[in-house]
Amino acid sequence: MTRKKILFVAEAVTLAHVGRPLALSATLDRQQYEVHFACADRYGFCFEGEDLVRWPMHSISNQKFLQALADGKPVYDAATLAGYVEEDLQLLRQVQPDVVVGDFRLSLSISARLAGVPYISLINAYWSPYVSQQYIVPSLPLTRLLPIPLANALFKLVRPLAFALHTMPLNKVRRRYGLASLGWDLNRVYTDADYTLYADVPDLFPPHNLPPEHAFIGPVLWSPPLPVPDWWHQLPAERPLVYVTVGSSGHGALLPAVLRALADLPVTVLAATVGLVKLDAVPGNARVADFLPGEEAARRAALVICNGGSPTSHQALAAGVPVVGIAGNLDQFLNMQGIVAAGAGALLRADRFDEAALRHAVQGLLGTPAATTAARRLKAIFDSYRASESFSKLLSKILTSA
Repeated sequence: MTRKKILFVAEAVTLAHVGRPLALSATLDRQQYEVHFACADRYGFCFEGEDLVRWPMHSISNQKFLQALADGKPVYDAATLAGYVEEDLQLLRQVQPDVVVGDFRLSLSISARLAGVPYISLINAYWSPYVSQQYIVPSLPLTRLLPIPLANALFKLVRPLAFALHTMPLNKVRRRYGLASLGWDLNRVYTDADYTLYADVPDLFPPHNLPPEHAFIGPVLWSPPLPVPDWWHQLPAERPLVYVTVGSSGHGALLPAVLRALADLPVTVLAATVGLVKLDAVPGNARVADFLPGEEAARRAALVICNGGSPTSHQALAAGVPVVGIAGNLDQFLNMQGIVAAGAGALLRADRFDEAALRHAVQGLLGTPAATTAARRLKAIFDSYRASESFSKLLSKILTSA
């Protein structure tokens, strides 16, 4: 029997957008599927030992992506997206996949349709047009100048217009290729696909009127295949462990302050720099490495401190461990709002970071059982989902009906 070709396309602006589809690709039966994976070369270390065909693909730089988020500007202009579409189309002609799966590769909204290839999009549920949100102002230029309550009030007024501006580049390119506009809803632009899979659970982000082409598949967990540091198996057992990582889209400059805030607490800190920051000094209660196995670190920890994004917070909750999210961009704020509402964590602002506030949050979460109880409740919910099974069933459905 001829194997079906599945093409994964990752927009490699953060490690999360590569790790999530890579985790799903690893679950596919190679006797049934021929797996192809396209992304920029910057995360080559993630593919050690992977049984798949790799394809190079252009993505904007991490720095450009993060700067656009920090400035509150559209991540892509029309020229960039048009270039993406042409590159996508060339790749689709070369691979001739039966299904294409994209993670934040917005151009597939156009190219997959032009090529006539069924398109699955992976995304977080807090970007769904079918999930209601209370938006908090993220770290933006105006939050550096104004008190947060005032900045938040202004953000609520201008957010619909700002979101509309973010939709314009993709809609412009869609019209160029003869496709209808997706309208002014950024959530619709982010989730447009033949099938949209949410790597979340509805208990954190309750949907309304969810169409059958949209589905929750639960968290998609992934850790880079890297060796552990020498100290990994020699950690003291008498104190709780706190796992700290800034993430590839976090604020690396905050890590020294985070370590200082934890230095006098009766905890052992496991910190991953993700290669983003050099530390002049490391407190006596901390162990530091560029990368750590996130899932195992979360399982060993009593608390996880991260940028509030879904990859690390999901690792924590899957282990039944509460989270402190030091959020900067809107994605991180939206994710942490669901976790805080569930009672399983605390949200701090990166642009108002205060060491005393972090110590207070850590002591509060470690000192009372409520957050751990809530995290363990979410772990039970996470455990009831099998993302790989849901994904495999969808592929079978698509390929059977093709």
